Amino acid sequence: MIIVIGKNILRFLLFILLQITIIRHLDLGIYFNPFLYVTAILMLPFRTDKSLVLLIAFTTGLIIDMFYNTMGMNAAACTFMAYCRPRVFRFYAPVGGYTADATATINSMGIRWMIGYAGTLILLHHFILFYLEIFSFHDFFTTLAKVILSGIATLILLLITEGIFFRSA
Repeated sequence: MIIVIGKNILRFLLFILLQITIIRHLDLGIYFNPFLYVTAILMLPFRTDKSLVLLIAFTTGLIIDMFYNTMGMNAAACTFMAYCRPRVFRFYAPVGGYTADATATINSMGIRWMIGYAGTLILLHHFILFYLEIFSFHDFFTTLAKVILSGIATLILLLITEGIFFRSA
């Protein structure tokens, strides 16, 4: 149990550090804004208490908000994503349900499951984040393109990161 907690704390620190030191400074244009830090929330163990997931997501979002100067927008988007997480788990549940030792990783659940699960939550996060950012539906389709393209970039970054750091032995 302590090993699992330690791995998750290390994962959070690593992803937040990568987000604020490297990814934040990448200039990929206005349509590509990957947010690797959401991976830490997505990869929390299935059986993590819902209240704890909400608290972790909110705190993670606030930390990112401090560095991005976004006044709570990341906190709101992360909290919404964490709120939707159990419903997305149910939607993508395997026929026999989840096993006791299953984790939200490609090694445990497979690539198709991960793309569906992570892609859905990433798009929800980005939708809330980018529409809060403009706080209007005036440029609805431009913002929607930003949501979709940034979501794809985040998902690809998540898959690459998981392939590099979380390979099975």
